[in-house]
Amino acid sequence: MIFQDSMSQNPNCGTLQRNVDEAELIRSLMIGSSRGWTLMKLLCALLLMATAQSGSAQNAAPPSVATQSVAPGTAQAAPQQPAPLQSVTPPAAAQQPGTTTATATAQPAPPPIQTDPCIAQAEFCALVNTGQLADLRWPNFANYRKEVKDFYQAGGYSLAWIAITTTTAPTQNQPTPQALAMIAALQAADKKGLSAEDYDGLRWNERLARLAQPIPAASASDWMRFDLALTVSAMRYISDLHNGRISPQYFDYGLDVEPKKYKLAEFLRTRVVAAQDVAVVLQEVEPSHAAYRRAMAALAQYVALAKAGGEGDPLPIPADKVKPGDVYPALPQLAQRLRLLGDLPAEVQVTAATQSLVATPVAATPTLSATPTTGTTAATQTPAAPPKNVYEGELVNAVKRFQQRHGLLADGTIGKDTFLQLNVPLSHRVVQLQLALERWRWLPGDLHAPMIVVNIPEFTLHGYADDDDHQTLTMKTVVGKAPDHQTPVFTETMKFLIFRPYWNVPKSIIEKELLPAITKSTAYLDKHNYEVLDKSGEVIPTDKVDADVLRQLKAKHLEIRQRPGPANSLGTVKFLFPNEYDVYMHGTPEHKLFARAKRDFSHGCVRVEDPASLAAWVLNGNPRWTPQRIRGAMNGKEPMQVNLPREIPVFILYGTAWVEENGEVHFFGDVYGHDAQMESALAKGQPYPVKNPTPNPTVFISRY
Repeated sequence: MIFQDSMSQNPNCGTLQRNVDEAELIRSLMIGSSRGWTLMKLLCALLLMATAQSGSAQNAAPPSVATQSVAPGTAQAAPQQPAPLQSVTPPAAAQQPGTTTATATAQPAPPPIQTDPCIAQAEFCALVNTGQLADLRWPNFANYRKEVKDFYQAGGYSLAWIAITTTTAPTQNQPTPQALAMIAALQAADKKGLSAEDYDGLRWNERLARLAQPIPAASASDWMRFDLALTVSAMRYISDLHNGRISPQYFDYGLDVEPKKYKLAEFLRTRVVAAQDVAVVLQEVEPSHAAYRRAMAALAQYVALAKAGGEGDPLPIPADKVKPGDVYPALPQLAQRLRLLGDLPAEVQVTAATQSLVATPVAATPTLSATPTTGTTAATQTPAAPPKNVYEGELVNAVKRFQQRHGLLADGTIGKDTFLQLNVPLSHRVVQLQLALERWRWLPGDLHAPMIVVNIPEFTLHGYADDDDHQTLTMKTVVGKAPDHQTPVFTETMKFLIFRPYWNVPKSIIEKELLPAITKSTAYLDKHNYEVLDKSGEVIPTDKVDADVLRQLKAKHLEIRQRPGPANSLGTVKFLFPNEYDVYMHGTPEHKLFARAKRDFSHGCVRVEDPASLAAWVLNGNPRWTPQRIRGAMNGKEPMQVNLPREIPVFILYGTAWVEENGEVHFFGDVYGHDAQMESALAKGQPYPVKNPTPNPTVFISRY
């Protein structure tokens, strides 16, 4: 037997054979005749098995690098790749003299334990998860909680804005240079048209001073709260600077900022926390369009004017208009206001007393004083003093410039509307520019020419033909009437135009405007070039329009359209940029409306003053469409669709402040009340509301 052979070579157990068969060994143990020998056999078997396994492992595994001896002066052999299993040698202290030590079988290294950083940073993690930080001006940051959590998880919940200085003993915590640069940007947020208060602008100096004081030293909790406050404020600032504080969806606008939003946690950690120059990174966050930069420069100008004071009391408003040549008692105050706003050149002097033959009803009435004369009782008339404060000359020109900049009829006559604009506080002009910057942030970051911008409160179309943001086309427009037919704010792409279009009359207009007139007399149809269409699109002759046709019109089963021609409500050109509102641009036979200052008269579409020039502008690039051919198509007989040589983005926007390329600042009335709604929403503070309590009228019908 194998066991007996082994015993014969070793009085204790014998030299155990490494190639012994374990199954045979166990069988031999089971058939042993002596119980004592059985116990000894069992012990020897266990030793045999351990020795056999140890020997196999030692033969198979390479020697450990740590146990290899390298002769002095010889090169050390490159370590071999570690084997999947390694033998583990017990420490020498555990070995007893004269005993044989069995080595254990090596096992694969267990995978590293993935520890939750929140276990080690429980207090900080809990603070982040609450979505609340009482230290902040606006403590609730629940709308940023996910981004904040992602930001800190990426760094194992270590503090992101804190550095440990080793130049002093003992080592100290201190804010990183990036933290100080970020704080400087937050404190200067007002310059960007934002509110520094939203980002704890006035609190940072106190926080920094608290962290810097040696006694009592700032606690770990102080540093955690500082770091979290800066992360939340930085995220708010970057988001607001890039996308705006209020979402355009608040107004049901057809603008979408979602595609341009940053992944804030990633952006902050990779672009800001590790930035060489934080200010340069933050510049990239802002819109790059020139109109935005001009608005920011104008904001700085008006903020400086407002801080300097000097606008004085509101101008008194007389009962009647002040026309050139009239006397206006507050003329020096008017001159001072116009000079302050830049409409009256500083070198122009306005005299307090000038000769004039015309006086307004507010002018002082010449006084007849009865001076007693010795020996007589007759009253004597004192010669009238020269009239004072006559409105004329350069002051009239200054008023015209002011009127032109404020969307008023620039005739030099100072009426109620002009006085109201003159009396608007500079602080409100600052707000208008802030809201203009807010709206520019809603637009795509890759704005490029050619593009068309219609500014609703300005009642004006702007065309940009090159990437230098130079305006190459401008014209007056008519927009939707307030408050029920507002032109929607949205962006789409102009793809084609139609010369001599039909106008398919919306059913709401048929019901409210046309049907009552047709019911009185069907002659109304021919007089205004309307025709009734049946369900198959065939024209129903006017003499066939009877009571049954009228009933079908009332039931909205039939259509009415207006034939092409100069009298067509769409004029002779229709510009299409398909959209959910069914809004488009077109001409109009009512040219007199463009002489008005306030031009909200349409059912929602945009009427343009010069459709021929707009057609030539959008068809630029197609040499076949010369101005002569365009005129011929406008005066032709049949409708003609022409695809544009390139699609042109169209932006229908709303801004009561607009800055021209020469830096001239224009202000307009809040025709739809959107400024007032935005001011109200911004006054609520962070987190800003996402749902408008007074939604704007939005009617999805074909309009003109």
